[in-house]
Amino acid sequence: MYRNSHGRPGVVLAAAAVAQFVVALDMSVVNVALPAIRTALGFAPLDLSWVVHVYALTFGGLLLLGGRACDLYGRRRMFVLGLSVFGLCSLAGGLAQAPWQLIAARAGQGLGAAAVAPAALAMLTTTFTEGPRRVRALGVWSAVNAAGGALGVLAGGLLTEYASWRWVMLINLPIVAAALAFIPAGVSAGAPEPARRERLDALGAVLATGGVGLLVLGVVRTDALGWGSPTTWATLAAAAVLLGSFVFTEARVAAAPLLRLGLLHSRWVAGANVLVFLAAAGQFAAFYFVSLYMQQVLGMGAAATGTAFLPFSLGLVAGTVVATRVTASRTPRTALVPGALLAAAGLAWFALISADGSFVADVLGPSLVTSFGTGLVLAPVAAAATTGVAPGEAGMAGGLMNSSRQLGGCIGLAVLATIAARHSGATATPAALNDGYALGLAIAAALYVLAAVVAIGVLPRRRAATAVPRSTDPAENQLEGTPS
Repeated sequence: MYRNSHGRPGVVLAAAAVAQFVVALDMSVVNVALPAIRTALGFAPLDLSWVVHVYALTFGGLLLLGGRACDLYGRRRMFVLGLSVFGLCSLAGGLAQAPWQLIAARAGQGLGAAAVAPAALAMLTTTFTEGPRRVRALGVWSAVNAAGGALGVLAGGLLTEYASWRWVMLINLPIVAAALAFIPAGVSAGAPEPARRERLDALGAVLATGGVGLLVLGVVRTDALGWGSPTTWATLAAAAVLLGSFVFTEARVAAAPLLRLGLLHSRWVAGANVLVFLAAAGQFAAFYFVSLYMQQVLGMGAAATGTAFLPFSLGLVAGTVVATRVTASRTPRTALVPGALLAAAGLAWFALISADGSFVADVLGPSLVTSFGTGLVLAPVAAAATTGVAPGEAGMAGGLMNSSRQLGGCIGLAVLATIAARHSGATATPAALNDGYALGLAIAAALYVLAAVVAIGVLPRRRAATAVPRSTDPAENQLEGTPS
């Protein structure tokens, strides 16, 4: 079905890892710089949050489309296109002179990232065969992805305090250039044969992008509008209608669906996507609460807060390395269950934070436990989400998993932030804020426990031997069932 699908494995891994690093970095590097951005560009208080929200909106809304485009038009082509758009928009953001220019640049970054993330994962799953080689590759990819998110806070704090907020955008340029430099050295086109190329499901793309986009929009705007706002409920209702129409279209109308629903018949794919949704909801919220706790309760500055996340980054990498070794000869389930439970234990420890605490007493220990457990989850869940998936649907599976992660993070953060704020009350004293953050961290721990339950109850005990069937025709299933 695919020609030139492999390329040079080491080069493919390097390109995918560097690209994923910059996408993950950009999700957190801007947050610490928001006060400086507001002062420099004259943002209105209610508009400043769009610097973060518009990236989440375009990234999350376009992931399914980006994943399917990788399958239809070639992984390398979408990878290069996405990186180029991402880099150009980073340059535009760094040179922005007005609020609308920065917001437009952030939207463009999200557009580019929505092509890069599924393309990078698809390149790995079609280059490395299922088993130890793929697990090791996904381990490196996951470690770099996790490090990018954690180091984004450090980079944002240091750049804002000692250089300029513009460098939180411009720092992306050399990283994008490094990822693009690997392309000629051995990343294959991975394009489908012309005879097998299908048309993009335009209706499904519109419904999915609109539905996911409205869902993200409705959730992230609860920080200003609240969950009881008629606007919030109208937006979420519209999202539900569009997503329901999308499911109907993919099941009954589309000849070449954007998301083949039969893919979710696999317990590996379905279970991994539910698990990554729950884990991301807990992880994103925990990252947010711990960052605020260090700044607003412990009184740490931006640079100090960023530096305090270094142990978390090291724990993530260590957990990923161990998970890679554990699952090299076993199923992803082997590391997912203890990883989720360990992350839950670390977050429960975090929930014991106190208003008169310190970094060493309240942050360092639980940070190491949580990050190691999270690292045990990252690579195996990516392996589980692509287990048994045919090469021609690698982008589809990658887009689905990244969508689940993005939606889980957005929804989990919005819901838990609202719960924490209500628990803290109107008095923003360190003690009141501490109580709200502690409650949010306790709920994040419960989400990881649920993720462990999903791993135990849904994921198979044995690895799939064939690709997820594409139809009820045995002959076609045999043809398409050859693992990559």
